[in-house]
Amino acid sequence: MKTIKWLVSPSDRVTRENVALILARLFNEHEKPRVLIIGGGTIGQGMTPFYEDQNIELVSFDIYASKHVQFIADAHSVPLEDNCFDAVIVQAVLEHVLDPKGVVDEVHRLLKPDGLVYAETPFLQHVHEGAYDFTRFTESGHRLLFKQFSLVRSGVSSGAGTQLLWAFEGFFRGLFRSRLVGKVVKLCLCWLMLLDRLIPESYNIDAANGVFFLGSKANVTVGDEEIITHYKGAQKYAKF
Repeated sequence: MKTIKWLVSPSDRVTRENVALILARLFNEHEKPRVLIIGGGTIGQGMTPFYEDQNIELVSFDIYASKHVQFIADAHSVPLEDNCFDAVIVQAVLEHVLDPKGVVDEVHRLLKPDGLVYAETPFLQHVHEGAYDFTRFTESGHRLLFKQFSLVRSGVSSGAGTQLLWAFEGFFRGLFRSRLVGKVVKLCLCWLMLLDRLIPESYNIDAANGVFFLGSKANVTVGDEEIITHYKGAQKYAKF
């Protein structure tokens, strides 16, 4: 069962690289960094190091109880004091909240000056979590959402090959009115995810399954012109 789960949802290389970068920066500046995970009811893909490292003071919450959380709360209004974390992780959460900007504002409030935020959010993914799935972001739109933060790194967390796999699963699920058929197709075509690495980053940005943002808390908001020039996709020089 674990092998099947790994095949259809392998540990993502980009996430692992970003987590390693976050940890390196945190331990370079703090002996025992304080990290908040929003939506930590289950351990997110690639997030295990935050839970296993005894030198991290980890705080985690979600809207439901689990062994991985310390309390239950709404991410729009977190019952914690200002400027109290060195890093905040928001993986696969912002598509499920009613007001993504409001949640990002909370992240900004909770972070210490120059504290790090790391988010992964879908772009071209089919609906998941049913009625509790609301929003998608392009890579540039994701940067706009985090305009109160200085950019450390951003890009594609999963690319066009993974997006194609989601599309096939959704298509066959609908065609046969069966979730099981969709899962079988996903298992058979899981190798499509490997094609992400063969596609240039600029093309993956325009057809990404998911995007990420790693930034640090800033006192200056990024302007509209900088958001426009941030675009790194394959249509950079297209004329409309």
